[in-house]
Amino acid sequence: MLTDAAIRNAKPGPKTLKLFDGGGLYLEVAPAGGKWWRLKYRHAGKEKRISLGVYPTISLKDARERRDVARKLLAQGVDPSKARQEQKAEAAAETLTFEKVAREWSERFKPKWSPSHSLDIIQRLEKNIFPQLGSHPIREITAPELLAAIRLIEGRGAVESARRVLQMCGQIFRYAIATGQAYRDIAADLRGSLPPAREKHHASITDPKAVAQLLRAIDGYQGSFTALCALRIAPLVFVRPGELRHAEWSEIDFDKAEWRIPAAKMKMREQHIVPLSRQTVALLRELHPLTGSGRYVFPSVRTSARPMSENTVLAALRRMGYTKDEMTGHGFRSMASTLLNEMGWNRDAIERQLAHAERNAVRAAYNFAEFLPERRRMMQAWADYLEKLKSGEQATPIGAANRKHFS
Repeated sequence: MLTDAAIRNAKPGPKTLKLFDGGGLYLEVAPAGGKWWRLKYRHAGKEKRISLGVYPTISLKDARERRDVARKLLAQGVDPSKARQEQKAEAAAETLTFEKVAREWSERFKPKWSPSHSLDIIQRLEKNIFPQLGSHPIREITAPELLAAIRLIEGRGAVESARRVLQMCGQIFRYAIATGQAYRDIAADLRGSLPPAREKHHASITDPKAVAQLLRAIDGYQGSFTALCALRIAPLVFVRPGELRHAEWSEIDFDKAEWRIPAAKMKMREQHIVPLSRQTVALLRELHPLTGSGRYVFPSVRTSARPMSENTVLAALRRMGYTKDEMTGHGFRSMASTLLNEMGWNRDAIERQLAHAERNAVRAAYNFAEFLPERRRMMQAWADYLEKLKSGEQATPIGAANRKHFS
């Protein structure tokens, strides 16, 4: 049996020294002078060892108490080493709060998101979830607790925001499961707990006569020349408003008559090609002497270092007398989609030109140029159709029956 005096007087040697006490407990004295308590035992027919601490932090009395606890576990058929691992895992789980895992998830996927989308996610979580559940261990959060936090958002009348936050929480829980930080996705238990989302419609003009009136109203717009060009080009290219105002001259290829929008700017995070009709190229060439020396095709009126305001096109439509229920900047997309489908153009070509989501992720990685020859014909035919409408001609829809004229 060891004594405190024997332990204090134990001197290190050229090799590790072992001083045995009893019941498998011994003190290991390293050549460098360190002293560790070890316990040797057998479990399931195998010899094992575990550390019981460092002397003098753990005294002889403390080491014997730890040995006795371990031997009681052995008597119950429990491996002390495994029991210790489980205790450490439980302690670690206490530190795995929802906020910690959520921020880890956000950092992991941040490179795949646009800066604005990444900021929006964190701000929504900081405002709506972290105050209620951020400090809770993620494994201990229950479905009713999550629902209570979501109900607070819904109670403000922000139903769509509540749905989005719940969707984010589901992604966080699934990430936690995949990384071993949670056992199940409790957000899945809340399906059906919120009212169904109301389908969002962007006000748009699709009647050919009304489209003709709109195009003539645009030509008569009295605002800045840059804004006028943006208004004239918007129906010809029917990209998203944000994609239009962020257009850069470096993305425009006049020789190929196309605009290549980088993946980082696109909602679906993949490069998008916009074939440019003769009319669009002419408008861009007319604008180039004014803004071509800068970065943006449609720069801000205050500084060429920034694109024009997101409200420029919308404000112009309002000044022309179109209300929010009649036409929006996004409405040019609905206009093109509706009329091109009615004309009989290939639906897949239309959807590709609209840069809508591709459900097949593998296919999406290669389809930025999909249907490009047909899309070139379609975009020119569309521009010709709008030109005839504006001039007051009885424009014949450029559909499947007469597409051959644009081959």
